[in-house]
Amino acid sequence: MVRTRLSRAERYDQLIDVSWALVREEGADALTLGRLAERAGVAKPVVYSHFASRAALLADLYTEFDDRQAAMLEQYLADSDATLSGRAAAIANSYVGCTLAQGRELTGVLAALEGSPELEQVKRTAEEKYSNRCRELLEPFAGPAGVTQPSMTAIFGAAEALSRAAAADVLEPDQARAELSSLIEAMVGRI
Repeated sequence: MVRTRLSRAERYDQLIDVSWALVREEGADALTLGRLAERAGVAKPVVYSHFASRAALLADLYTEFDDRQAAMLEQYLADSDATLSGRAAAIANSYVGCTLAQGRELTGVLAALEGSPELEQVKRTAEEKYSNRCRELLEPFAGPAGVTQPSMTAIFGAAEALSRAAAADVLEPDQARAELSSLIEAMVGRI
């Protein structure tokens, strides 16, 4: 069997993909650097050269998810009208869509992130960046006070609940998207 040597970036991408698959199939608790090496078919030092610890791997998984969510938002924005309705739909579609695309493995990674202050900070920083981008998109449609932090907290609390319900097959994805979009419009419209 001929082995193909991957570039560092390609190996990193492979390890991230294998990590998500491992979490999807066996749960986040099964994700260790040793298990990742075994599953990816590489020596442990290869994995350790990319991730100093399990915490670093979990942080990278969440960052990769967040990057995809931000890219998905920009894609939906490019295809939407520059109206409150269009922007609310783009935010709802990207938030619910990315959660559905990642599946249930995201829940395990999120739970693991909340177990450590460093990882919680990674999550908080990523959420703040996404929230600020969404606030920027919604500001032109808000009143003089702008889109407040409490409003953004309410929007993303609902986004999280609706996305998880869709991922758990409690709601249809279109129901979750529509409800979130309506909620965003109502929150911004009342300001």
